[in-house]
Amino acid sequence: MTEMKRPALPLTGGCPCGTIRFEVTAMPLFVYACHCTDCQRWSGSAFSMSMPVASKSFSVLRGQPKPWRRINSMGVRVSYWFCSDCGGRIYGERESRPDIIVVRAGTLDDRSWLAPIAHVFMRSAQPWEQVSGDAECFETMPKDFQSLAEKWSQRWQA
Repeated sequence: MTEMKRPALPLTGGCPCGTIRFEVTAMPLFVYACHCTDCQRWSGSAFSMSMPVASKSFSVLRGQPKPWRRINSMGVRVSYWFCSDCGGRIYGERESRPDIIVVRAGTLDDRSWLAPIAHVFMRSAQPWEQVSGDAECFETMPKDFQSLAEKWSQRWQA
């Protein structure tokens, strides 16, 4: 994989209409692409890009996101936060992991450095998709993300 430039902190982003703005003050724990059928439907595309960050490093700078709470397909209680003006989904969180916010990576202002460390739910991936680079692929969701977080961290050590 081509060496990539570490992004400058804080990372900033927002919804498509600009009503909601946020920042992340620490490097993400990792970035992954999810190919599950839920993410395909919600993104209107073949997959979504997720970027887990420490909750303490995430803050909304402007606007008031609106939550949509549900139990996801794995039986986990989640809240998805979106802009009530344009409907842009910005981040999510799980009741069981209050220390993690999962930012929709595509909402970042600078996406040039994004490259997933993993692709999950490949069993649902579109048949024409071809994964390139050094990302690991999983048929479903991996039980433990620790090894991916370690590989992500190593990627950015210079």
